[in-house]
Amino acid sequence: MNEKYLIAGATLADGTRADLLVSDGRIAELGTGLSAAGATVVDADGLLALPGLVDLHTHLREPGYEQSETVLTGTRAAAAGGFTSVFAMANTSPVADTAGVVEQVLSLGDAAGYATVRPIGAVTVGLEGERLAELGAMADSRARVRVFSDDGKCVSDPLLMRRALEYVKAFDGVIAQHAQEPRLTVGAQMNEGALSGELGLAGWPAVAEESIIARDVLLAEHVGSRLHVCHVSTAGSVDVIRWAKARGIDVTAEVTPHHLILTEDLASGYDARYKVNPPLRRSEDVEALRAGLADGTIDIVATDHAPHPVESKDCEWDAAAFGMVGLESALSVVHASVVQNGMLGWADVARVLSHTPARIGRLAGHGQAIEQGAAAEFTLYDPAASRSFSTGDLAGKGINSPYLSMTLPGRVIATFHHGYPTVFDGAVSDAEEVAARARAVAGHYEEALRG
Repeated sequence: MNEKYLIAGATLADGTRADLLVSDGRIAELGTGLSAAGATVVDADGLLALPGLVDLHTHLREPGYEQSETVLTGTRAAAAGGFTSVFAMANTSPVADTAGVVEQVLSLGDAAGYATVRPIGAVTVGLEGERLAELGAMADSRARVRVFSDDGKCVSDPLLMRRALEYVKAFDGVIAQHAQEPRLTVGAQMNEGALSGELGLAGWPAVAEESIIARDVLLAEHVGSRLHVCHVSTAGSVDVIRWAKARGIDVTAEVTPHHLILTEDLASGYDARYKVNPPLRRSEDVEALRAGLADGTIDIVATDHAPHPVESKDCEWDAAAFGMVGLESALSVVHASVVQNGMLGWADVARVLSHTPARIGRLAGHGQAIEQGAAAEFTLYDPAASRSFSTGDLAGKGINSPYLSMTLPGRVIATFHHGYPTVFDGAVSDAEEVAARARAVAGHYEEALRG
């Protein structure tokens, strides 16, 4: 199935213009004035060609919570947002704490075909924080897990966290910590401050996040292992991570799109679409997060895509679930929050949304620069477009987006995965067609990419 596509006149992340000839799943040629007999020509004048986006923090919900999302629908949402690979969090049912479960998730991703799926393994059995999960077995499995997280819960026991850091060091793994001291956040509903008092909602103090990060960077230094901090949300957390990096500690960190643009003020209307873990913070925190991303203190943007059924959000605030969907909107939100104001250029966007998350997750064959011979994993994005974001822009099951009716810049026009458009001319490709393509290339591209 050697289909050819000629992407004509695209603008690369460094600002240069080029034609891309895609053949046999790779970028066969890169230059100007290219032509190819029998190729489907895509007019990319005015479009950015960015390396396929990589999300290090996605909740695909399957197995166990298919009413919220499945691997198929979640990767379809990923493709709609320009993502060609996602890392699936472990808080499923059963929990992804064994080789069998992570291999099941891997197989579901391969069969769906919309994006490469790499499972994240749980740090502790059942996410219960009492004993380590089968970290070595998951690392040695067909899924080759390298990222481990109890996300949704914090590995709060310092001895257990130390042991986890020591264990994964043997196979170059990384512990991705959900930094939330549980005893400081009992019943917490939103950011702790004057507004939480006015609204009568239990406060979520910044120190609950910052204290865990401070503890864990010191543990990582002591052990000499890799630590990744999930969804950083406070100015103090940025300061701690900046200090740790200056000290030479091997720590990386992520920020979500919603923490780059939304503030706690949105809780004033008790609209549960804005209820998220960690909570939306002050405008001062948003500015610090943007600055931390711009200066490299924060390494990547990760969506923390968290779909829920309508009934879990369309209810009173206290009873509502935490979380927002974010795959379909992430690139536009990054565009709005840090590109339009000049804090990041498009080469920086490629770094924080593709190159670096692939490196942290040790995802071979992804997050590569667009160059001749590279895997054809890229997205075409129209930066001049503008849209009122709506449910029509959502391709997964979840509609719990905080951006509905918000005007966002840009639009994904095409997403190429394995050299095939999973999104074309702004529309998500047919699921059966994508799955057939995945079957045709099964065992060819992905095994090569996994090395």
